[in-house]
This record gives sequence, structure tokens and C-alpha cells, in this order.
Amino acid sequence: MSNYHIKHLEEYYKVYRKSVREPEVFWEEIAEEHFVWRKRWDKVLSWDFSKPEVKWYEGAQLNITENCIDRHLRTNGNKTAILFEPNNPEEAAQHITYNRLYERVNQLANVLKSQGIQKGDRVCVYLPMIPELAISVLACARIGAIHSVVFAGFSATALSTRINDSDCKLVITSDGSYRGKKTIDLKSIVDEALEDSPGVTNVLVVKRINSDIVLKEGRDLWLQPLLDEASIECEPEIMEAEDPLFILYTSGSTGKPKGMVHTTAGYMVYTAYTFKNVFNYRANDVYWCTADIGWITGHSYIVYGPLANGATTVMFEGVPSYPDYGRFWEIIEKHKITQFYTAPTAIRALAKEKLEFVDKHDLSSLKVLGSVGEPINEEAWHWYNDNVGKKKSPIVDTWWQTETGGIMVTPLPYVTPTIPTYATLPFPGIQPALMDENGEEITGNQVDGRLCIKFPWPSIARTIWGNHQRYKETYFSAYENKYFTGDGALRDAVGYYRITGRVDDVIIVSGHNLGTAPIEDAINEHPAVAESAIVGFPHDIKGNALYGYVILKETGESRDQTNVRKEINQIITEHIGPIAKLDKIQFVPGLPKTRSGKIMRRILRKIAGNETSNLGDTSTLLNPEVVEEIIKNAII
Repeated sequence: MSNYHIKHLEEYYKVYRKSVREPEVFWEEIAEEHFVWRKRWDKVLSWDFSKPEVKWYEGAQLNITENCIDRHLRTNGNKTAILFEPNNPEEAAQHITYNRLYERVNQLANVLKSQGIQKGDRVCVYLPMIPELAISVLACARIGAIHSVVFAGFSATALSTRINDSDCKLVITSDGSYRGKKTIDLKSIVDEALEDSPGVTNVLVVKRINSDIVLKEGRDLWLQPLLDEASIECEPEIMEAEDPLFILYTSGSTGKPKGMVHTTAGYMVYTAYTFKNVFNYRANDVYWCTADIGWITGHSYIVYGPLANGATTVMFEGVPSYPDYGRFWEIIEKHKITQFYTAPTAIRALAKEKLEFVDKHDLSSLKVLGSVGEPINEEAWHWYNDNVGKKKSPIVDTWWQTETGGIMVTPLPYVTPTIPTYATLPFPGIQPALMDENGEEITGNQVDGRLCIKFPWPSIARTIWGNHQRYKETYFSAYENKYFTGDGALRDAVGYYRITGRVDDVIIVSGHNLGTAPIEDAINEHPAVAESAIVGFPHDIKGNALYGYVILKETGESRDQTNVRKEINQIITEHIGPIAKLDKIQFVPGLPKTRSGKIMRRILRKIAGNETSNLGDTSTLLNPEVVEEIIKNAII
């Protein structure tokens, strides 16, 4: 398979140079050799970032589910496609083979058709991490319906906003979900959301927790009886390369959520190619990404990327702390996981616990560790490398976004020498540019600036659903002819990239640009500190000063807090310089986080600036209660 598996650094550079010099030839070869097409493309790429408009593989016809399922049946039909690990370890894991997945996807596709769903209709999927979630996504793709997955932890208001924005006709949900010790009543959240969503005509309900729920006459149906009646054969809808595959909402720093639209062919090619190389995937590997399919990570690297490669992909319903903090490690041992992809938030939480939770499990099956969601700080990187990877499994610290569809900057395992906190090198086909305040590209190494991409890649989001103007303004107006990521980055002496955080997380103190990530890294090295977040607040002399929200480890809580404050500023002085010292340090029980583990700095900035009257909607946070606690003890 030509250049599908990059095996060493010299080859990476060779492949990368070709991908930049002849991008059309490069992506054409990959598309030609590794996928099933109903009709070949007329043109590999046409693009114009000023409009902005991007089209890949124009004129091609395909169905992504034929590439993710049908083509594996002849040789690998009995191989496990989805390995479902339930919330309760006492409940048996499910191994769904490619043959069975084919049947279940077709049955659900036929049910959707029987409910009047056609090509181009939007279907909202609001399900926990159970097999039906992946099957729903694939069933929509089978018949050309556009899936819009909403994470099953969002509130009724957030759900209703997303349903209405893309005008969904049907919702797939469940009676409820298990999350650690808790059960969550999902159906009542859907009922409440649909009071404000008149466009939804049908709701299909999966039975998961066997609770008593009310089915609304004429709208709600249990899914299983319909599946039992449905045929296991369903002809795939033939899709154009640029037909929308899904809409996925991402919160903007302002305004309502943005429905990012990903199309079919380019997204398939890019997620499959990145999966194969970033995780060094081999035929009998058992791959586990701990994300939820409600996020882009789950779309690209639980469903589409792995299945397009005929892989075994693990879906985990539970949480890392249930029944105890050894759950991740127990699952790795049990299923002999070879690749493990998780978030720094999870790693930091687990690193706070006793090492025996890790040490009592055999993790020798692991070949590659991955990190996603935010740059991983140095302390967490070392803990992960030493205790989970035993210094033999390379860590791929991946940088990418909902908008990019796939991994953009990353080490390749056993290929790229890694440095903690660095995402290292661009993936083949990705052309990064660092820009200065005046809109000029900064060339050379040992520089930092705003991270842009100057050439399209196959899985770039094509628009914001129903609002192309907002798409243009958000991503293509800051720098001419470039996609602006919204992130700052630095490029070191050898050309490695380190993401320094959102540009709005860069705080100018006395004329110095300070990225929050390096300061937080320094603070987190203090033995008493579990996690921290830095924001700026207005200061008469400096313009802005720094406010630190710090979570102490349990061992550190009894310590003299005045001393800890001094020690934190001492560490910052040593790592970054006195300019980065914090004016205010507040010890907090937790940080307000989104469901995907991102810290909501917007809220922290308002509290630090004493603007607590309008914090916006906090209901979609993972822990809304922590906000009140922080406000109560804020240092004004």
C-alpha cells in the first residue's frame, strides 16, 4: 500500500514534501488505492478561501458505510468491529462483528426510511455511549440522512437549540443512561426539549435502563420492535463526494453554537489515513478512544476512521472512576488494548490517585498512547509516559479541532521523536503558517504567532449550517487566504509546533504577551497543586494582571495557603519570569468545564473582572454548581 503507512522519519519528510508540492496527486493516490468508489472523481480539488469554498473529489460517488462495513465482510466478516464495554463491569462486554454490524445498521436504516426519513433529512441522535449510538450514525449515512449527534449530557435547552438550528425531523434517544453510580433520565430531557422543537415528528427510543417512561402517542416509539421487523438488507444511498455527512455543534466564544458541516468523501479519506498513521494501526490491534461520540473525536476516531480501516474499536459507556480509579487500566488489561487515546483532563484526574490503581494491571499490550482535547502539560505527560506506557509506548499529543475533522499536528509513533508539550510536526498535507499581529507570515524557526493553515485538507468543515457568512467571518476573515485556527503556537529550532492555547487565552501584561498554558504548566508542577487555570483581569498600571484559580490536591489542603501562594509565584518566576507572576490566587474546589473537559475561561474571566451579573448559560457545564462556589470566595 503506497505511502499509507509511514514507517520512519526520513519517509515522513519525503511523504510530507510530496503532499505539499503536489497535494492533488498526493490525495488522489491515497483515495484511489484505499477506498471503494461507485464513480471516480472528475477533479481532485477546487478551492477559494476568499469565498470560502472547498471541494474535494468532485464528481465522485460513494457511500461511506460501504467503506466502513461492506468491503470488510468478505475477508473479515467475523472480526469484532465494535467492542462494547458497559458502565457496570459485571455486565458482559459485547463483541459486534462486521457481519452483525452490517445487519444492525441496515435494520436501523430501514426503520428510519419507514419513519419517512430521506436523503438530506437531518436526524438528531441523543444517546449514551451504547452500540446504538454508533449504529445510528452509520444508519443515517447508509441512507444519506445527515446525522447531528448531541452529547447526551447537554441540557434540554442546549438540545432544543441544536435540533431547531438544523431543523431535525427525527430524534433517536434512550429511556436513560448509566454514568458511574448514577442513572440519568434522558427521555424526560428530550420531552422538555421537544416542547420548543415543533419540527420533530418522530422519536425512536432505545431501551437501556428499563425505566418506566411515557411514550407520547403518535410521536414516540420503542426502537427494538421496529428493528425486529426490519430487513437486514438495505441498499446504500449513492452520495456525491460533497454531500453533507453530518453536522456537529461546537460552542463559539460568542453567540449560539456553530453547526459545523462535514461532507462525505474528503472526510472519509482524511480520517482513515490519519487513523492508520497516527495510531500505527495494524491488522489485529484493539484500539480504544475514551471520548464520547457526541464530540468530533468520537466521530472521527471511534466510528469512521477505525471502521474504514477494518479495525476493532472499543466503545466504553462508563467513567474512569467507577467502580474505582483503576477502571481504565482494568479494561486495557481485559481486552489487551493496543492503542489508548484519552484527554489530559482524565490523565490529570487519574494521576492524583494512588499508583496501585495502575500498577496492579498488566498494561503490556499497549503500543501507542494518545492525548486529545487540549495540549497536555508536562507533569501529566511524564506521569502517562512513565506509569501507563512504561516508557515504551510513544505518546501522540494530537492537535486538531471540530472544524478540521481530523488530526492536524501530531507525532507519528516510532517515527517522530517526541518532546513533552509539543504536538511536533504537521501531518502530511497540512501546511501551517504562523502569523503576526499585522497579518504577515512569520518565517523561520524559534518564533511564535497565531496558527493558520494556508492550504485546504480533505476533512476541513465546509460551512456552518445555515450561516456561511458566519463561517467566513469566524475562520477566514482574520488573515487573507488562510484558515485561522484561533490558537497561538510556537515553532522551535527544529520546526516542532507547540500549541500555546487559544489566542483569547493570551494575556498582554505590561506589553508582554503571556500564553496561559506555560504558566499553568509551571503551577501544576507544585506538589500541592492538582490543576490550575489562569485568566487576565483589568489592572490600572499593567493593563492586565493575572488571576489564578488553583485546585489543591487533598494532601495539600491542610498546608499554609499563604505559603503555597508564595511557592506558586516562585515556580512561575523560575519557569517563565517575574512578569508572569499572579496578582491573585484563589483556591477552588473545581473549575467550570464543558462536557468535553475544556475549561470555560470566559466564566473565569468574568468572575476575575467582577462581572458576575451576566455569566451566560452555565447549564451545559459538567459542574455548574462550582461556579457559585468560586463567585462566593472570589478575590475582588
